[in-house]
Amino acid sequence: MPRSSLLNTPPVVAAGSIPEGRVADFLNGRLVQDTPEEYVRQNIEKALVRQYRYSSADCEPEFPIKVGSSRKRVDIAIFQPGQGHKQENIFLVVETKKPGTSPRSRTDGIDQLKSYMAACLNASYGMWTNGDDRYCFAKRSSANGFVFEEIIEIPASGQSESDAQRPRRKDLKPATADNLLFAFRRCHNYIAANEGKQKAESFWELLKLIFTKIEDERSPVINFFVTPSELSNATSAASTKKRIQGLFDEKVVKKYPAIFSANDKEIDLRANVIAYVVGQLQSYSLLASPVDVKGVAYEEIVGSNLRGDRGEFFTPRNACRMAVTMLDPDPSHRVLDPSCGTGGFLITAMNHALDYLEKDEREQWADPSNGTNHEREELYRKRSEYLSQCVFGIDLNPGLVRAAKMNMVMNNDGSGGLWQANSLHNPHEWNEDLRTTVPLGSIDIIVSNPPFGANIVIDDEEILGQYDLAAMWDRQEGGRWTIRRARNGSAILQKSQPPEILFIERCVQLLKPGTGKMAMVIPNGILNNPGLEYVRQWLLENTQILAVVDMHRDLFQPKNDTQTSMVLLRRLSGDEAAAAQESGLDYPIFMAVGEKIGHDKRGNVIYRRTETGEDLLVSRTETVRDIDDISGDEILTQIILKERQIDDELPEVAEAYLRWLEGQS
Repeated sequence: MPRSSLLNTPPVVAAGSIPEGRVADFLNGRLVQDTPEEYVRQNIEKALVRQYRYSSADCEPEFPIKVGSSRKRVDIAIFQPGQGHKQENIFLVVETKKPGTSPRSRTDGIDQLKSYMAACLNASYGMWTNGDDRYCFAKRSSANGFVFEEIIEIPASGQSESDAQRPRRKDLKPATADNLLFAFRRCHNYIAANEGKQKAESFWELLKLIFTKIEDERSPVINFFVTPSELSNATSAASTKKRIQGLFDEKVVKKYPAIFSANDKEIDLRANVIAYVVGQLQSYSLLASPVDVKGVAYEEIVGSNLRGDRGEFFTPRNACRMAVTMLDPDPSHRVLDPSCGTGGFLITAMNHALDYLEKDEREQWADPSNGTNHEREELYRKRSEYLSQCVFGIDLNPGLVRAAKMNMVMNNDGSGGLWQANSLHNPHEWNEDLRTTVPLGSIDIIVSNPPFGANIVIDDEEILGQYDLAAMWDRQEGGRWTIRRARNGSAILQKSQPPEILFIERCVQLLKPGTGKMAMVIPNGILNNPGLEYVRQWLLENTQILAVVDMHRDLFQPKNDTQTSMVLLRRLSGDEAAAAQESGLDYPIFMAVGEKIGHDKRGNVIYRRTETGEDLLVSRTETVRDIDDISGDEILTQIILKERQIDDELPEVAEAYLRWLEGQS
């Protein structure tokens, strides 16, 4: 299909437009300069409304106040509910700074926040943050006027300070925007700075605490907390360490023995460091936070610590979503990623299928947004059944498998079907559990971005001997390629072969004949190099090519600039393969070029613009998970978001493919 017809979709209807270099303020929609400081402020504004549940009508950015004889502007002022926007009605003061600003700066640090709180007589609380650092304060009355006391968390709307410092289930808040990323980064940096550990060591200790936090959220009573006294006093912090270590022993080690070995049963951090991390995470509901929010936060910190040297470049989330939308897995499909990395591709497919399951279940509830205990238990049972029986991942890197298990737990608890193994080895060499659960020819859907690169080759004859594509091939008269064979009929093997070529054949072997489908990131050299024509012939004789999407060169930037395509295939049945080898099969193939993938070669986000060069501003409705204030149960709510549209064609490619596919039936 020509690209012009592929992307000939109706124009986006914009709710407005934004000039280049400007952003629309989340609270009031006014245009402001797009600066690093503004990025931090916009994230906090979203958190104040979505996490802390303050009404946007009670918040105002850049609010002018009088400090002594001068006039200053508070970055974000939060007023008493329903009261006029006057200095005397300010309840909470928030100061946001660009990343790297020192909290000890005399002009822009926490002293500036305190001076603003002092000038606002009825301001009880304050927050200072540069994204990477975050400090919260309460203003207390004293004999000499007032003092500022550092606290763990500012109260949410209608919440008491004591509940904010010692959250119950109803107080937990789903994370929004990049605030969870900021929190993870703060925790990781604090561990590295205060423990003297290497980056990877710091990551694994943080991983233990995140695991503990998630498992504690499943309990009726929340025990993952730190009190103000424990946070401020190293001696008292010992109580935090004892409590969190107990949770880790009881809720994590016993449940996940395959992840945490005998040498990993202790959280190897000092008490004051554990107290700090707990304080940064305790108010969030990680289970209820949106998948993309958790994914961005988790994969960034994993990527900075565990990215290996075997051509491992994590698949961007928009590419994952495009491929999964095109494959459209449902709960009846067994899904596998044989090079799963941290699980990003697999989690996208898993959640796509779970959306079907949850939608079908909720449609049968009396109140689809908030089911009864029995209805929620039945949904959880079906989700658990699907996750344990239909979602599988394999990776050679044990660190990535461990990180993927954590990622799966954080995203719907599907950690059971992950194994550390070499997918290219003979299945007889896999452990028995993997061999019996994922035999060749048993998978409905495969999503994969196998490792690729000039520095990694497979030269083990035991591995190469399993694959047609590891053999020497000769071009015959008429252009057909055949395997070069010895006198005894056995294939003559090449000395080595890149893993991405062998992965193609292994994935086809794993699919169910006739029905199994896969989406794989394949280097363009395999698709157009004259010397690899035999690979393309093998594909045409063993699979039906469903779609080829040529991806922009910057897709994996800033880490890798290999030009790739997303290729969708269906494994042919035995009869179809015989016919393909005899005379070929005639069928249409969907082809597209994804020229715009939402970021540049430095990884910076690119936004869609109008003909006059202004950024498009669009409105969309998003369903979010929330925590009921009374019962503590998870409920669904809908919010309307107004935001800049990322200049990304991949969602349009997926939609165009589905329309094209419908036209073929």
